[in-house]
Amino acid sequence: MLALRIEKKRLAVKNVVKPDQPDESLVRVLLSGICNTDLEIARGYGGFSGTIGHEFVGLVEESSDRKLIGRRVVGEINAGCGNCDLCRAGDARHCPSRTVLGIVGRDGAHAEFLQLPTVNLLPVPDNIADEHAVFTEPLAAACGMLERVNISSSDRIAVIGDGKLGLLCAQVVALTGASVVLIGKHSSKLRIAERRGIETARPKDAAKRRQEFDVVVEASGSASGFGLALDLLRPKGQLVLKSTFKGKTELDAARIVVDEISIVGSRCGRFTPALELLRKDAIDVDSLISEEYSLSNGVHAMRRAATRGVLKVFLRP
Repeated sequence: MLALRIEKKRLAVKNVVKPDQPDESLVRVLLSGICNTDLEIARGYGGFSGTIGHEFVGLVEESSDRKLIGRRVVGEINAGCGNCDLCRAGDARHCPSRTVLGIVGRDGAHAEFLQLPTVNLLPVPDNIADEHAVFTEPLAAACGMLERVNISSSDRIAVIGDGKLGLLCAQVVALTGASVVLIGKHSSKLRIAERRGIETARPKDAAKRRQEFDVVVEASGSASGFGLALDLLRPKGQLVLKSTFKGKTELDAARIVVDEISIVGSRCGRFTPALELLRKDAIDVDSLISEEYSLSNGVHAMRRAATRGVLKVFLRP
């Protein structure tokens, strides 16, 4: 089968053996989405080697659960050991022995086929198009921040970064009834939020709103975004970090101590709430779709996904 792989720090589409783990379900990928984590992995983040990609929708071809065969599914990307306390409690996201689809120790979704434990697979409701279902994983990540911080309708929230994740985070926060401002540099992307009734601001204008916000979600993955977040937070506010990227960010610990800022990491979220939002058409994902390429053109698609102004790029096997 074809797969988009990182091998010896080089990105290429390769012809590789189809996965054949008898204790896992086999999924034929219908569509996969390139995300910023894929781009960072290609730059060296995490030292991953293998097939990249973790956003997908596919058809189950083989499974121990006969009811899943032939069904469209998406898949939770963290595969746990099944034996530790976290796995037994039903949450493998922090299993110390976990593999992560296309990120840690497990070949990913930019391929003709993938495998995941059957327990990781969720059927896709019939009314959700493939092009929308691919957004389940990043939308789940946006919803996941609500597991980490309590947001009420009286809170003031700023989301920094108008990329795909920032746009999803802003829409998810807006559904709570809280006041939300999306801060970004790109007019075309900010307009996507504005069409949903979300206030937007450029970084220079936002910088004037010092200590105004109860929660700031940093989804830009930049050092400047981190600094702006600290400027915007009120004393005892909460900073939610959503970005994973290669490199380090300097930390002004004194400001965090003086203002008693809480810093919260937020990575993966549950898929069920995300699928429900997609089923209800509560989130605009159509505006986030930029381009689609065949899997055989995966290297070019990755270059396009890294191009300024481009949002979601799909790969179709």
